[in-house]
Amino acid sequence: LDALNAQVGMEYEASLKYDSIGSYFTLEDLPQLAKFFFKQSTEERDHAHKLIKFILDRDGQVKIPAIPAPPHSFASPIEAVKAAQESERKVSSSINKLYELSVAEKDHATSVMLHWFITEQVEEGATVKQMLRFVERGKEDGMMTVEDYLADTEPGAK
Repeated sequence: LDALNAQVGMEYEASLKYDSIGSYFTLEDLPQLAKFFFKQSTEERDHAHKLIKFILDRDGQVKIPAIPAPPHSFASPIEAVKAAQESERKVSSSINKLYELSVAEKDHATSVMLHWFITEQVEEGATVKQMLRFVERGKEDGMMTVEDYLADTEPGAK
């Protein structure tokens, strides 16, 4: 239960970081990148809610931990996306440890529920990796090329 509550906090932390990144891109007049990261923020918040529902469905008490303040500025678009990538790595690692704990504790319900999160993190990691490549290429071609691309497609969409 403590580990699940900690994961709720981690999902909210990721959500706030994405809000901060989206805000950065808004101030940089890159609305498509802002839109992408604000959408990611909503997804992370939805992940927290999914965990909360699971905790409550099992008659557990939800104890959301203190959430660290996200960074409020970034040196460049590349640094902002790298911050997102690091966040995804941190969340993936935490979910994997939570899964290992659930297996060790023979908590089958939690193990099964976490399968969805493990699969989701593979997708999230691939999406942010793709976004980083776009932004790195945008440094060469201009960020407006990235904006134009994002206006016409959705990264990570299959």
